[in-house]
Amino acid sequence: MRYEIGDLPLAALLPAIARAEDQLARLDEIVRRSPVRQGFTERSHFIEAAASMWVAGELVHLEDLVLHDANRDVRTPTHEVTIAHSILRARRRIASADPGWATSRAGVVSLAGRSEDSTERDVVGEGSSPLSIELALNEDENGFAAEMAEIDAVLNRSARVLEAVATGEGRKADPLMVGELIVRDPGWNEEGRLSDWRAALAEADALPTTLAAAVIWDAWECMEPLQRQHWLGAQLVSSYFRVRGKVSSHLFCFCSGLKGVPRERRRSPKRISRVLAGLDAMASSAELAMKEAIRLGQAREHLERKLKGKRSSSSLPLVVDLLMARPIVSSSMIVKELKVSHRAALDLVAELGVREVTGRGSFRAWGVI
Repeated sequence: MRYEIGDLPLAALLPAIARAEDQLARLDEIVRRSPVRQGFTERSHFIEAAASMWVAGELVHLEDLVLHDANRDVRTPTHEVTIAHSILRARRRIASADPGWATSRAGVVSLAGRSEDSTERDVVGEGSSPLSIELALNEDENGFAAEMAEIDAVLNRSARVLEAVATGEGRKADPLMVGELIVRDPGWNEEGRLSDWRAALAEADALPTTLAAAVIWDAWECMEPLQRQHWLGAQLVSSYFRVRGKVSSHLFCFCSGLKGVPRERRRSPKRISRVLAGLDAMASSAELAMKEAIRLGQAREHLERKLKGKRSSSSLPLVVDLLMARPIVSSSMIVKELKVSHRAALDLVAELGVREVTGRGSFRAWGVI
């Protein structure tokens, strides 16, 4: 299924392209110079993961995602929270890797939870150790050599599978993935669809950055390369801005802007409407991110005034950094990150005077909102 870019009506697209390009350039410069750049980047991963689920039609509360990431859940995490956490981890991987890794074939396959050499693991005799080979050669001398060789090979394969599951690597694209119970359509041809999408990606490189990003997003939406992890397309679009050097200060939040675009425009049967929706989403997301970066900078200045005169060994600066990096912070998160007692965590927050967001007695959380 090829995605033909063809001739685009530039006269209708130029105003939206100019606005998106301008907003993205301003955002990149503001975040690059911001004193809360690291905290803003960490916080944006949570916001974008929740926004990605919202675009997909699922509601994930930001506080549930933050607590789940810190292993401090107050309730059993839902399936939606688990998916949002997968998006969060994927964004962290993309942000920590080289700019061009995510959109490469190896990057897409890895982010989708597969391994490029998964097919090679089905080769007969794979996993045989030197001991099993030796036993097989001495089959005539030992009546149990063949059986022992088979058992040894099975044990080696099982050990590799368990290690791959523990590290999150090497998953095979089986029709039924054990532990996930997800049935795959064998006729979907993910490999072919991914190749076609990457062909559209290479063709879009000749376009302006924002227009190219809107085109590859539309291509992903139309082609649906992956049966699962459809959310990965928006994150690859965000990574594409780093590839082109348009937004190099952080990983862009594309879905945050898509939330403000009506679904009728995002799913319009006309491609020009969908591309315009993508361009408007970029401009809207950049505008929201600029306001957030400026707001966090002002909040940090306000909190730092309360640090004057404190001891150099005080834990208050660490609490401020944690408040900048997380949308909400609970007392258990402070205990875990700062290695202090629960009473000390409450005293630190009270000294900073941060607004409480829960209003509960048993479970309390604070945030810069």
